[in-house]
Amino acid sequence: MEGRTFGTSTTGGLRLNLLRIEEDLSQAHLRLSRTAIEHLPWDECVRRYDRPHTLFYCDPPYWGTEGYGVSFGLEQYDRLAELARTIKGRMVISVNDIPQMRKAFKRLPMERLSIHYSVGGAGRAKGRSGELVICSWRD
Repeated sequence: MEGRTFGTSTTGGLRLNLLRIEEDLSQAHLRLSRTAIEHLPWDECVRRYDRPHTLFYCDPPYWGTEGYGVSFGLEQYDRLAELARTIKGRMVISVNDIPQMRKAFKRLPMERLSIHYSVGGAGRAKGRSGELVICSWRD
């Protein structure tokens, strides 16, 4: 990410408390102690860990927003849809509800959610917006 993407408040204190930083770091250490962090292209990571018992949650950049610092063209969404249809495991994908995303994921089950953003970030304006939640399976 580039720049600040978190909200601020003039009525509350800072979330970062330097007097408790050791405790916060210890909690983070415990939460991440059994975590593997990969530095791979996203599709290679899916291929590497795809098993019948795997659930992937994919939250790619919203198409038409800026500030991610990496290119993610429409062909990437097409690739994501293809993988969702062909993997052994299951995949949940969240994207912005725009015609380009409906086209890319048209052969997969999807549900529209109405989202209220209280703070505009990554190019999004405050107010109501739509998001698609896409699944690779039908129940």
